[in-house]
Amino acid sequence: MSSNELPPGLSSIMDDDSQHPLSIEELCFSSAMSCFEGWLKLDPAIGPRTMTYVTKFITRTLEKTHNLKDVRETLSRSVEIWIWLTKDFAAAILSLTARSIGPLSSLGTDKGVTPQESTALITKNYPSLKEDLQLLIKLMHIARNLLVVPEPEIPQDLCAAAQFDQMLYRIIILCVSVTSKAYDGDILEEAARLKLSEITELYKKLLVTCLQQAHNWIAKNDRNKMAFWSKVLYDDYATGDDQDINSTIGDFRPEVAKVEVQNWIERNSRFCDKGRELLTEYEDTLAPRGLPPGYLARISPLAWNWLPEGSVEVRADDIDDDAKITPQWKENEPDKFEQDRLYGRVSREVDTWWLKVRDPNYDDWVVPMPTVEFAQIRTENCKGNLVNRYAHSYRTDDHEGSVHSTDAAPLPEVSKQDEAKDPNAFVQDYNDDMIEEEDVDDDESYGEGPMSGLLTEVPNILDPKQIEALHMIVKSCILDNTGLSLSRAGENLQKTRCRMFLALECGRSLLREILVFIAVWEKNEQTLIFQLTTQIVEAIHHSALIPYAWQSLRIPKDIISPAQTVLLRLVNNMFRARNTDPPPPESKEHLRDVKLLHFLFIQFRSRIVPECAALMHLQAQIRGDQCDPADFPVDSWDMERAKDGLQQFLELLTTVNELPETRKYLIEWEAAYELLVLLKGLEAGVPKKPLVDPPSRSPQRQAASDIPPHDEDQDHEYDSGDPPPPPPPPPMQEPAHKFPWAGVKGQILHILAGLLQPPPGRSSPGNPDVQTQIIRHNGIVSLLNCCVYDDHNRYARERVQICLKWLMDGSDAANNFLRELVAMSPPPNLRGGPPIPSADGQSVAAGAAHSLRIDGIAGEVKVHVKAHTEPPLVSASGNTGLALPSLASSTALLGDDLRNSANTLPPIQSTAGTSNATQAARARSEELLRDIITLADEAARLAMGRRPDSDETEEEDFM
Repeated sequence: MSSNELPPGLSSIMDDDSQHPLSIEELCFSSAMSCFEGWLKLDPAIGPRTMTYVTKFITRTLEKTHNLKDVRETLSRSVEIWIWLTKDFAAAILSLTARSIGPLSSLGTDKGVTPQESTALITKNYPSLKEDLQLLIKLMHIARNLLVVPEPEIPQDLCAAAQFDQMLYRIIILCVSVTSKAYDGDILEEAARLKLSEITELYKKLLVTCLQQAHNWIAKNDRNKMAFWSKVLYDDYATGDDQDINSTIGDFRPEVAKVEVQNWIERNSRFCDKGRELLTEYEDTLAPRGLPPGYLARISPLAWNWLPEGSVEVRADDIDDDAKITPQWKENEPDKFEQDRLYGRVSREVDTWWLKVRDPNYDDWVVPMPTVEFAQIRTENCKGNLVNRYAHSYRTDDHEGSVHSTDAAPLPEVSKQDEAKDPNAFVQDYNDDMIEEEDVDDDESYGEGPMSGLLTEVPNILDPKQIEALHMIVKSCILDNTGLSLSRAGENLQKTRCRMFLALECGRSLLREILVFIAVWEKNEQTLIFQLTTQIVEAIHHSALIPYAWQSLRIPKDIISPAQTVLLRLVNNMFRARNTDPPPPESKEHLRDVKLLHFLFIQFRSRIVPECAALMHLQAQIRGDQCDPADFPVDSWDMERAKDGLQQFLELLTTVNELPETRKYLIEWEAAYELLVLLKGLEAGVPKKPLVDPPSRSPQRQAASDIPPHDEDQDHEYDSGDPPPPPPPPPMQEPAHKFPWAGVKGQILHILAGLLQPPPGRSSPGNPDVQTQIIRHNGIVSLLNCCVYDDHNRYARERVQICLKWLMDGSDAANNFLRELVAMSPPPNLRGGPPIPSADGQSVAAGAAHSLRIDGIAGEVKVHVKAHTEPPLVSASGNTGLALPSLASSTALLGDDLRNSANTLPPIQSTAGTSNATQAARARSEELLRDIITLADEAARLAMGRRPDSDETEEEDFM
């Protein structure tokens, strides 16, 4: 065939136009796709001149489907168009595969095609690959556009009838196979590297367009959603005769569920009336003429929609029968299809699995909150087993128990009477349960290596702008939108697909990659990707599966994995949205949120805080020379991950703390205990970072400082050609045992201040339950220690003043404790002639020079004490420098940035009409608070001077 000839059959189509009139767009587009199929198959050999016209027709069709609604609707209802699209992509898959990653026959071998061989193929076939991929991207854009019509169910049905969705899956697999290969660009020449990069980008664009088309195909179509979901989740599980249908993976049998889903699809295989009419017309009048593109594939279970009645068995449900049915399961029914039809729902296997793994508190409160006494024992166990904790991994998933257990250990079942007697019955037998026989490979625990699932690799390939369609597909399949209609069996199909999502390894792997994607690309709450992922997490929450998802995202090596940290961040974003419009306390939504918070706080109490406290304890031992730094079991990267997870938990508690309706649960669960444990651990394990670090006055530096200034000749000689001195080397990373946990104290103090606030509706006194908890757990001293300046936790001393204000307000025990401290350690005074205690405990008379330790400044500072009628600017404790502000001015000193931040509590205001007695009590309280601050400064001064034998100028900086 010459280059200027029309494709075979086109002249016949034009001659018989009177029998089936085609629009000019249908005629041109059909002829172009016919030629393109011949180009890809090399049968017949299409010339370059014809391909120029093909490209022109396809480009014009794309423009029209973008801009003209009537053209888009006409093409979308053409059965021929959908068949030609399927045939073109079927030919393209064979051709592209052979030119990019080798023939299909090689893909099934153990050896396969190496990245080097694939690179050679791509660079060799670069011109033809580029041209064909550009045309295929345009064709997929057209297929996507044809689904954007007023009645999308019509082209959705025609797309399924033509099996275009099957080609879509295969194209996605090809794009992933090419773009996910680890090409070694360093060994390529620049020209070859550019070619490889360009072809890879074209494959990515084709993949993005495929995802967009898939999203349009499943939109508002439960049958298509189920078919797509079944394909991407169950594709790894065969259902042939050689498979054991009773084999299980854990407590879930994927091959059984796959059969049940396929049976549901067959029962719901009826197309819309208009779609059936178009397909029947094509099959009866056009296909028998023997012209391309030919008959539709007679695939089951859809073919009965267009074939003559009685030609195939029809097992679809009667669409006119909308009567509600009651699911019934006949265990002894020999016909699997009939068994599933009587059940009515999608999959009994999925339903049974969900009943086993959902939140145990779904129906009733079964799992109690572990007590503080348990948390204390758990923390001590973690401290004792810290080194072994990282030397050996935890038990594998097969041995994990309830998702509510303290570390996935099974919780024994007890009756409600036993629970009333012993609320710790569920958690008292906790053991670390470490495996000493064999270690799990860390690389495997981090999810590296091949991953299962059609879509799992996509987040590793695309960037945030390209990947939006993937998130929209997942959201469309699983999010339970308000007002969604139920099936005849009363089933919410969105929730069922959400449960399928987490029941299968493919779905769990995809969820992990979606979560990690946010961390890798550092997406914030305003981005579309973050919002879509939040909605995905919301869907999982509606099915009470976040506890199960949490455990599935665990990594044995980490206290909290990156995916778990992102999940927490998304849950926090979900709760923050609730705070703007909180649900009624008695509502089902509120109770569901409380149960999720209950589970997460169990993790906080039983795993996160004990293991973080154990690391801090080991840091304290190393700091006190009681342990060798070489024994510290993790590196700085692991410490950073632990800190990120801890801070995200604290962010969640901060959000929950904002509403009185949820704050009461933190008070009931004694959250103050965990916060004080962390404060004590940080105080013991991490030195405070000073605001100012005076330069070290070593003898060499002193000698250098005594050298007179350069003379003019020296300056001239330097300017005339000597190079400037080299810049100082970059600071080395501090070892992991000196990790500072920066910013954690500020979060803790903010939460404590919120917990100490008066009950709702009152402005005073502070919350008595939290006051009692802090006193019982010896928290006052921990709070006072936070008054010393620490550049790792800026504004901590201002925040702790608010805590102390609410702690004292109405608490006689706290007031008495603090009065005793003030009486036991009266503050010194620099104003007169009495001697001043120095850092080493000696006295310094007025007029003498000596060195003092000053809060916020490392080492000792030389001071000269003078007799003055006006006192110098000193703190209440006698420390030279800025005085600690009073409570009234502390908020003002924080600056606009901090006052406007989410981490700053609103200023405390007194109510109008306060009685004189109340005002007098407030005045005494304010006076006592000033005494407390004075005491805190004195304690800081004494603490800084307690080690006179140490290096006075040593800087302990752990940023």
